[in-house]
Amino acid sequence: MKVQRSELPAILAGHRAAERFFAPCFNDAPANDELLWVAHVDSGARCLHLERYEGARDSVALPVRSIVADAARLGSAGVLLAHNHPSGDATPSEMDCRATRALACAGEAMDLTVVDHLIFAGSECRSFRRMGLL
Repeated sequence: MKVQRSELPAILAGHRAAERFFAPCFNDAPANDELLWVAHVDSGARCLHLERYEGARDSVALPVRSIVADAARLGSAGVLLAHNHPSGDATPSEMDCRATRALACAGEAMDLTVVDHLIFAGSECRSFRRMGLL
């Protein structure tokens, strides 16, 4: 796990803004490994904190407990998730869907919103929110 702070308060309001924000995060990604990026935002969609989790060839864990603990510590109003699929298929897996639902349920108890979960695969980006999965 690597931690990186956002230097300027990037505003992640809307799908396109989130896509533009996260896309460069995958430029230096290992060719065959999945990465998960979690952006914590305030009520104005300003990025408070950005964290990276490294995965393996076909998966990356979504650490619900760590994300919720960080949200409590930071006072986050929401989180945006982004991960890559090196396979080139941006379709969410069943595990992606289950983990995102688990985080959304855990977040509800503390008024933390999962704003969106984006999957990047090559030049394609899919949004859980736009697909009706959130």
